[in-house]
Amino acid sequence: MDSVQTQTPALETTAPSRARLAFLGVCLVLIGLNLRTVFSSFAAVLVEIRAAGAIPEWAVTALTTVPATLLGVFAPLAPVLARRFGAERVLLGAMLVLTGGLAIRPTELGTLGHLPFLLLGTALCGAAIALCNVILPTVVKRDFQHRLGLMGGLYTTAICASAALGAGFTYPLFELSGQWTTALFAWTVPAAVVALLFAPLAVHAPHRAAVADHEGADVWRSPVAWQVTLFMVLQAMSSFSVFAWLAPVLRDRGIDGGTAGVMVSVSILLQMLGSLFAPALAAKLWDQRIINATLALMTGAGFALSILGPLEGIWVWISLLGLGQGALTAVALTMIMLRTRDQHTAARLSGMMQGVGYGVGSAGTFLVAQIHQNTGHFTVAGWMFLGISLAGAVFGWMAGRRRYVE
Repeated sequence: MDSVQTQTPALETTAPSRARLAFLGVCLVLIGLNLRTVFSSFAAVLVEIRAAGAIPEWAVTALTTVPATLLGVFAPLAPVLARRFGAERVLLGAMLVLTGGLAIRPTELGTLGHLPFLLLGTALCGAAIALCNVILPTVVKRDFQHRLGLMGGLYTTAICASAALGAGFTYPLFELSGQWTTALFAWTVPAAVVALLFAPLAVHAPHRAAVADHEGADVWRSPVAWQVTLFMVLQAMSSFSVFAWLAPVLRDRGIDGGTAGVMVSVSILLQMLGSLFAPALAAKLWDQRIINATLALMTGAGFALSILGPLEGIWVWISLLGLGQGALTAVALTMIMLRTRDQHTAARLSGMMQGVGYGVGSAGTFLVAQIHQNTGHFTVAGWMFLGISLAGAVFGWMAGRRRYVE
């Protein structure tokens, strides 16, 4: 792609072989397949967890908000750890932490019940996912410079697929086992398998020269970086609210748990379709103003209509939401690669964009929780997301201009 310069060759002492590069690409996609199950699986059985009296009402807000907030808290730490230990090793460590968090999440702690480990496990998952979120695009920028659109589409599609898997299979697992704890624990298995598969590559990753802290642009003083970051904030508000609340919204509208799970899965499968093609399309365009603004409006309309629109058109609304959300998330992440000229600046922008983006963007899930608790319905949230989509379109237009973080 002619709009992005190749990173500094001195960063690596050895060039990766084609076989190793292919295996790394597969591993990155498989890691992406585990980065959203913690959100969508909890939402899929939230009604059953409430019915069992396993958690108080305040904990619902915490468990739907804390993971996304931690994505912002831990995101700035990722570039620091990657410089110290290497990107592959940090990814491996994060996958091990994610596996542990998923494993302990449904554990009962004596008379204290499930709440302590639900909170701890969810927090561990949020921290681990934050590291993966930041490092994945920087590794793609580093090793797949010649295939940015393809690899960007593949790993963002995998992330969307992760949410679809959690939404679609958790409730059937609950019906099969009769236990919501078993349904949640099941997601430990794929995370553990990917960690084991990735371990040999991460442990034997070639030594990479240390990167000085001053290398790369000062993203915090760059108007372009702030425009991309604010675009990410508004995208994240919608994205994590969809993961956390779309299933409860559908259940609130009278749709049964199994059907709601299928609907969420269909919507997220359409996210996969959107995320697969959007990065390559964005990379080929002269700039990304129109695609950014269009996808922001499309996503907001889909979510708002899922809450406010006629129930007869619900499949249309969730399909609109799915296509828009998947493509919007993918394009927002692709901005990291398209608005930077080198790996170091990409890493800095990724940390800033996802730190601020997810940290502030988590307010979306919190606001939806508060709206529902105070009003007993989601109507106000529907109007709120229309406003968020309009703001997202404005900053998406600004972030899409053909400029670079300098």
